[in-house]
Amino acid sequence: MIPGQITEHHAAEGLILAVLLDGRGGARKLNWSEVCDWAPEQGCLWLHLHFEEARAAQWLRERSGVDALAVEALLSAETRPRATNLGDALLLTLRGVNLNPGSNPEDMVAIRLWSDGKRVISTRRRQLLITGDVMQRFQAHIGPVDAADLIVELTDRIGDRMSDTVDRLEDKVMELEHEVLSGLVGRLRHDLATLRKQAISIRRYLAPQREALNRLVIEKLSWMTEPRRLQLREIGDRLVRHIEDIDAVRERASLAQEELMSRLSEQMNQRMYVLSIVAAIFLPLGFFTGLMGINVGGMPGVERDLAFWVVVAMCVGLTAVLGIVFRWKKWL
Repeated sequence: MIPGQITEHHAAEGLILAVLLDGRGGARKLNWSEVCDWAPEQGCLWLHLHFEEARAAQWLRERSGVDALAVEALLSAETRPRATNLGDALLLTLRGVNLNPGSNPEDMVAIRLWSDGKRVISTRRRQLLITGDVMQRFQAHIGPVDAADLIVELTDRIGDRMSDTVDRLEDKVMELEHEVLSGLVGRLRHDLATLRKQAISIRRYLAPQREALNRLVIEKLSWMTEPRRLQLREIGDRLVRHIEDIDAVRERASLAQEELMSRLSEQMNQRMYVLSIVAAIFLPLGFFTGLMGINVGGMPGVERDLAFWVVVAMCVGLTAVLGIVFRWKKWL
């Protein structure tokens, strides 16, 4: 760990992380007092805040020196991926899948970023695993060296976490497709509906995120170097592939649902067909036996000992004739 590193479990008054980049891939921690005394000459500052904490919100509004529009965006609970140029500063909002224990991936997490090239201020509400990834790189002295590098790293980590979720969705839809084709119905309707819901929910945020990254690439920021723009373009291309994969998962889930409904309908039709054949056979038999069972005078064969067996033979013969007719009509 970085000496004195603040983790999300030890956040004090909204300050989750406050680190000063040394420009060589490492960083050291700062406390609130040192944050307030920070000067650009010291190096690039990264602040990661829990925006629902009063101290963090107060500092952003009163002491950060950040534009009021950007402050409100950093403190906003409802977020949509976007990239906005505020002079030579950048306001960026990104969404990622929720991989926290006990959470659903489609319940997306968000990180809000503001940077002027000298500072990077990020805020969140739900815990983000990507910050831990970046801190591990600082620990190994292979972390970001400046503000642009840090923004690229955070954006890249969100994409990496998303790749695992997309792979799991693809594996799940492949498993459900196999079960549908194998005739293993079970809870398939519920599982397919859940999978489609997850794919739709994730895509709903990824589509605008693609536009945000595209805009970030073309924004004219003096501190965003060309190599960093190329990295962001690669991240955007990878995001496009994720969106295409999610679209494919959604389409495959829809086709699997249609195939499942077709198979269930076919099974129902087969059952109804069998019942119809049975009814068609027993309808004339029922009529004949009912007619022969009329309890009135003059019924033929009443006085004969073999009359019952004659009626049975006639029923068997009628059944055989119906079977031959059905076979000839190719109904059996």
